[in-house]
Amino acid sequence: MDLVEVNPMAKPPVCKIMDYGKFKYEEKKRASEARKKQVIVQLKEVKLRVKTEEHDYEFKVRNARRFLEEGNKAKVTIMFRGREITHKELGSAILDDVIKDLKDVAVVEQAPRMEGRQMFMILAPNPKILQRVREQARQAAEGMKKPEVAPPAAKPAEGAPATKSTEQAPAEAAPAPAAPPEGASAQPTGGQK
Repeated sequence: MDLVEVNPMAKPPVCKIMDYGKFKYEEKKRASEARKKQVIVQLKEVKLRVKTEEHDYEFKVRNARRFLEEGNKAKVTIMFRGREITHKELGSAILDDVIKDLKDVAVVEQAPRMEGRQMFMILAPNPKILQRVREQARQAAEGMKKPEVAPPAAKPAEGAPATKSTEQAPAEAAPAPAAPPEGASAQPTGGQK
């Protein structure tokens, strides 16, 4: 047995007499359980241009919506090329449209800002969406913990006739004989002459 300091921050520090190897094992197990329940949030990027057409815009906004509904953050970037940089108001108008289109699933985490020749903003999922994603992840983790086990099938006793459930499926029908090559007779030959 070992004297293990369980909580050094408490006044006075908490100690227990226990097996230290077992204590480390349980700590490691608890940490892995916490990691399983943790939702990892990724930052996904959607790139647009000032001249992006309507259909492409809708497609990219739909992708951003999907990212946000999965619980990830979305970075929406407007790229300026050449003289487009002089019309920053067009880029900010596009970002405003994105905010309007995604207001039901997203909140603006970082307001639109310029960085070099790019204007970007970061959208985070709504707290309601995030809560739903965490709930689904928790249910999935519980589902993995308790797999459904089907009862084993009963085997027939030796010498007893096999039932349909234990019989093998009949072999597939034999393939039809191949057609003879062109010009050859379809009549079987009786032997060598």
